[in-house]
Amino acid sequence: MTEKSTRPGTSRALLPALLIALLGTGVTAALDTVLLWWAALIIGVVLAFAAVVLVDRRIPDARRAGAAGTKEEGTTLHRTLVVPTALVLSVVSGLLVAWFLDLSLIEPVAAAVGALVGSGAAFLLYRRLAAMLALSFAAVFAAGIIAIAVTALVLFFSGIAPGATFARMIEYGTRPNSLVQIINDGTTYYLAAVAVAIGFKMKLFNIGVDGQYRLAALLAAAVGGWLVLPPVLSQIVIILVAVAVGGAWAGIAGYLKVTRGVSEVISTIMLNAIATGITAYLLNTDRLAVEISTNNIGTPPLPEGSWVPGVPALFLGSEREIFGLVFLAIAVGIGYAVMLNRTRFGFELRATGQSQSAAEASGVNVKKMVFLSMLFSGMVAGLVGMPQLLGSSHYYALDFPTGIGFIGIAIALLGRNHPVGIAFAALFWAFLNQAAGILPFDGIPQEIAVIAQATIVLTVVVVYEIVHRWGRRYQQQQIGKELGTTVAGPAEETVPAGTASDSGDATGDDTPGGDRGGEAK
Repeated sequence: MTEKSTRPGTSRALLPALLIALLGTGVTAALDTVLLWWAALIIGVVLAFAAVVLVDRRIPDARRAGAAGTKEEGTTLHRTLVVPTALVLSVVSGLLVAWFLDLSLIEPVAAAVGALVGSGAAFLLYRRLAAMLALSFAAVFAAGIIAIAVTALVLFFSGIAPGATFARMIEYGTRPNSLVQIINDGTTYYLAAVAVAIGFKMKLFNIGVDGQYRLAALLAAAVGGWLVLPPVLSQIVIILVAVAVGGAWAGIAGYLKVTRGVSEVISTIMLNAIATGITAYLLNTDRLAVEISTNNIGTPPLPEGSWVPGVPALFLGSEREIFGLVFLAIAVGIGYAVMLNRTRFGFELRATGQSQSAAEASGVNVKKMVFLSMLFSGMVAGLVGMPQLLGSSHYYALDFPTGIGFIGIAIALLGRNHPVGIAFAALFWAFLNQAAGILPFDGIPQEIAVIAQATIVLTVVVVYEIVHRWGRRYQQQQIGKELGTTVAGPAEETVPAGTASDSGDATGDDTPGGDRGGEAK
């Protein structure tokens, strides 16, 4: 019965969505002949969003069921925060899609497709964006604005024009070759951040990712350089060695934590120092290393059959290649999301991180969870050096990238430990690194990017925490209103009409108070 009643509403909702998408696309295509493509796209998406607002009340309720945002429509928070946030996200999504497609398609087509995506996003976001998610986006926007302002002030008092500096960084950072480098760097950053995030979910601070991935990369490169195996088998063996070494090294900290109560912060810092010493000891021509060049030594180069082919970046307009192991990073992100939200282990992981005493009272083996969390964190950390090893350098040498583990900590904080948030944070961090590379040629200190990165991480953490606390109070107030309406429901006929109307306006819901209370339960 429910299925039959829902399908007509669903089909009826598709028509307004299609018309709104066509409106935004048509307006953009028409204005693109007389305006710049980005101006035409912004106007088209804004008009599409306005159309969504106008026709929203005519959309069948059956299609709106289950959408978190629709339950909050009419509230002050929805009008003042959710609606502006949905509009900004719609415009930004359209601009990003159009800009990306403009690298490989003609401008009118790219702008039209971007407008189509932005208009579709407007339809979905206005009706489904929840207040708490909008608060998270607002926190990121606020942190970004604060970070830009701080960086601009530093440039201004240093006698450097902020506008020209930012424009120069954007111009250089969006070049085709720069985009390829951003994706490659972002791949390694993403793996490091996921490794850190696994520990963060358990309230564990795995500072040892840097030592774990360097030791794993060294031993994996040594095994791959000395063993001659068929192509696919060789790559699998190298990756498995890296995963095993990284997991084992992090497992030491986990074992010390659960058996001796040693803080993982102290143990992982010490293990980083030990890993550095072991790496220096083994990377010697008398042991695992050979001479690579006059001033460089490293493990024996991997056979060509052990390399992971890159992905041609012609669609970005570049002749360079993207690391083939970018797909491994994507798989790790999907696995992390599934593990966290769709498995019993992920539930116990989050529950233990929220309250170890409550989780233990519920039958969760807390010590086992602590050890496994550190183990899995180290296993992912072992993969951090693989894109560089198998996709570019093909040996571990003195110039192998270092410090990625500490960057992963900042990116995990910036991405709020969410797999999608970490991906955007990793790409943004890589963009700042790459864009700052042009500054020394203009006589501008390259450390400007470091200032921006540090400021963004600090402001995101602080602002998000403030917003999160306010959001929790807001949720508690809403629950209190719902419960109060539920209690007053049976006596609703005795309440004056004006009072009942005020209560309905406060909740933004036209349904009877008793029904809302049932939903709250």
